[in-house]
Amino acid sequence: MAVLLMIEDLPAGFSYPAEFIRAVELELTKLEPWWILEGDALFQRYKGLRERYPARTLIPFAVRQDRDDVACWEGTYARVVIIHDFADPGWEQREELDGFNAWLRRAIEDFIEFGGGYG
Repeated sequence: MAVLLMIEDLPAGFSYPAEFIRAVELELTKLEPWWILEGDALFQRYKGLRERYPARTLIPFAVRQDRDDVACWEGTYARVVIIHDFADPGWEQREELDGFNAWLRRAIEDFIEFGGGYG
């Protein structure tokens, strides 16, 4: 299983949604162009987002390989925000989705559009 953030690294009251854990257990981690973050890449992105956007509590879980977009939970909410990382504070948010399953549907659509079948 993927190495995720430790409970002591996460904001108080946040826990990974069950549907996310299930997707990771099923190894649905490479839906090109989206990649589920894990290990050191996850920790570094989490740390970087805290430094770049200190007014927000962002918990990243996926990055889009062809852009600086990062899918995150914000605070203890189930909603997912798409952050254009490295944008100036106040300009970073691109989109908000109703939760992980809404993001997963979007990621699958992006996979199809990106050429996820090689033809």
